[in-house]
Amino acid sequence: MERRARLGARHRLAPGTAAADPAEVARSLVTVHATDPSSVYLGTLARMAGGDLGAVERALYDDRTLLRLLAMRRTVFVTALDVAPVVQAACSRAVAERERRKLVGMLAEAGVGGADPERWLDEAEAAAEKALAERGEATAAELAAGDPLLGTQIVLSKGKKYEGRQNVASRVLLLLAAQGRAVRGRPRGSWTSHQYRWSPLELWCPGGLAEWETGAAEVELARRWLRAYGPATAGDLQWWTGWTKTRTAKALAALDTAEVALDGGAEGLVLADDLEPVPEPGPWAALLPALDSTPMGWRAREWFLGEHGPKLFDRMGNVGPTVWWNGRIVGGWAQDRDGAIVCRFLEDAGSEAAAAVEAAAERRAALLGDVRLAPRTRGMTWLEEELKG
Repeated sequence: MERRARLGARHRLAPGTAAADPAEVARSLVTVHATDPSSVYLGTLARMAGGDLGAVERALYDDRTLLRLLAMRRTVFVTALDVAPVVQAACSRAVAERERRKLVGMLAEAGVGGADPERWLDEAEAAAEKALAERGEATAAELAAGDPLLGTQIVLSKGKKYEGRQNVASRVLLLLAAQGRAVRGRPRGSWTSHQYRWSPLELWCPGGLAEWETGAAEVELARRWLRAYGPATAGDLQWWTGWTKTRTAKALAALDTAEVALDGGAEGLVLADDLEPVPEPGPWAALLPALDSTPMGWRAREWFLGEHGPKLFDRMGNVGPTVWWNGRIVGGWAQDRDGAIVCRFLEDAGSEAAAAVEAAAERRAALLGDVRLAPRTRGMTWLEEELKG
């Protein structure tokens, strides 16, 4: 019960805990999972007092209090601008190193760059940075069309059924993003679009990101994560960050933590100054979007998920839309062919829960209007499959 009370309060879902603005939501969660662009909007607004789609869009693209990063587990996240330097140094930096090695290998296999594909990649990165600086913003396709280096094509998943070709510009931009040199700006199209314009980070964020030493950033990120998701295990943190076991242990050893007993007899960690029980919040219901930061925040999820995992998570470990009641997942939701919100309970949560979920579904329907959501970055849940058929 204590972990669920903390989840409701710290993740801004329980009564009286709503955030004032999108940046406050992002800080509360450390980062907002952003592989699916619509999840950023829906997950943020589920945790705000009032607000609309325009409030999230302004934070992302006008006020720029939020920033998209390629970070933990090579996944795209949105975080508050003041937290971004920590995430960049603690996770994105290592992602960039791995991605660069991978791209150099792909170039060598394709015969691009002759005997020195690393030097060729240096030139391609410089060309992309120069083009972005001159244009202010551009898509990968625009950069590829404007420079022969960036228009070079490489083969992806060679020899497999889903083999394809891609302009190297797309890979270079991902690399520059992980290095903190470029940033995803406004999307092409609506707020649900996956196609972004790119800008130099210095132009988007004058002065760039503050410099953090990697080890110090890892400790700070671990501290923030424990504050938001603790008590939890070292394994949970290792999974969430994508760090090695050694890096995780080193970051945790630098913090003042205490061990506590978790459900099932496991030992969890909590910050030593965070041992006071959290008051049980009032009843609450929430419809959280696919890939939301809360259900994706731990590797061990049974304490809030129960036996519902196979219905809601795909084979890659990605969660679909979920229905919550008092700190537990009790069902899922989806849109039918007409765009109506359909909620389905996976257990009997009682009449109070049913009424609260129905009210949340009405709010979600009003927010979406004519927008149709599609699970483009994950497998479909049982309910999405059912409604599709």
